Amino acid sequence: MFKNILLASDGSEYSIRACEKAIYIAKQDPESKITVLYVVDAATSRADVTKIYNATELDQSRKAKLEITERKLTEAGINYEIVVLHGDPGPTIVKYTNENDLDLCVIGSRGLNRFQEMVLGSVSHKVAKRVDCPVMIVK
Repeated sequence: MFKNILLASDGSEYSIRACEKAIYIAKQDPESKITVLYVVDAATSRADVTKIYNATELDQSRKAKLEITERKLTEAGINYEIVVLHGDPGPTIVKYTNENDLDLCVIGSRGLNRFQEMVLGSVSHKVAKRVDCPVMIVK
């Protein structure tokens, strides 16, 4: 039913829960594939650059945020790929989802940036309103 699944992930507790649900869904069809989308926003990028001084360490720091997700997918035997994009998370997730042949978007109800979520509205809400495929928001 859902062969091409997008998992929006930022390494937060909620995105780990979303990963577990995406794995459960993907296991229903052995041909399923999960695309893990990690969006680096401007604020995160600036903070990373001020703490980390070379590109290799920066890349490793970002990969560490997805380490648990990647481990869970590997242990479950799920076919997956990781895509890292730069931009505002909500619109970037929406654009990627709508431009690719995806059957389902799975996203956590909250991310790492609680302040932005409270002030500007949640990324998951923006995604749910604007993507063309079904969306599963995981609490």
